[in-house]
Amino acid sequence: MQTDIEHSAAATMRPCLDLETIANARDLGGLTAHAGRQIRQNKLYRSANPALGCAADLDKLHALQLDIVVDFRSSGEKSPGEEAFGERFEWLAVPVLDGAMSMDVLLPRLRASNAAQMHGFMLDVYRDFPVRYRDAFRTFLRHAEAGKTLYYHCTAGKDRTGFASLLLLSALGVSQDDIVANYLESNHWNQRFNEKMLAGVGQIGVTAEAMLPLLEVRPEYIEASMDAITATYGSLERFLSDDLGVDTALLRAHYLAS
Repeated sequence: MQTDIEHSAAATMRPCLDLETIANARDLGGLTAHAGRQIRQNKLYRSANPALGCAADLDKLHALQLDIVVDFRSSGEKSPGEEAFGERFEWLAVPVLDGAMSMDVLLPRLRASNAAQMHGFMLDVYRDFPVRYRDAFRTFLRHAEAGKTLYYHCTAGKDRTGFASLLLLSALGVSQDDIVANYLESNHWNQRFNEKMLAGVGQIGVTAEAMLPLLEVRPEYIEASMDAITATYGSLERFLSDDLGVDTALLRAHYLAS
């Protein structure tokens, strides 16, 4: 059964970018932000890993005139076939999770865990984002402050990318309800991949029940990040302004339509 906020996400969902092989690719343009202004189209993009996209998809990304692509994955999550992407785009590694999402690390955990344990693991991951990986997300926001056309991703474009979007969209003045709705869209855009993964996990000794918390985004995950921010920094506003040093006025000048 859908929660109210999941229903809201489905009702306000806009199309993904027209890509064949790169999942969960979205333009953040059009979201309502500070003072009722909208985020500019064709300036801020989020997605799953684009580096193994087909030639046609990479041509479409090139046509977006991206200034920088920020990659939240660690080196252990990357494959040798990705070098060509780095030759074509300004691709910056800002690793988050220190390889904890690489399959050689995840697979033993998945085999030994049930659904509740994996759910708890994901809550811990989200609690770590604003504390343990604060500096990485600060670096991401510094690149946003430059006002360039920015594309950012992780592996599935949902967890690290989702938290980065929470920070960026909050700084731009998007409502928390709209931020969470945008976050939950990953369940829709990754549905085909998730179904394929769940159908095949038995072959590697993992139950579908244990895998599902890893594949989905859930409201309580992003709430865990918010709770960690409040407990550690006092509020999201103080985290952005005092700890991360975000210039919200500059971000809004760059990315909000007049």
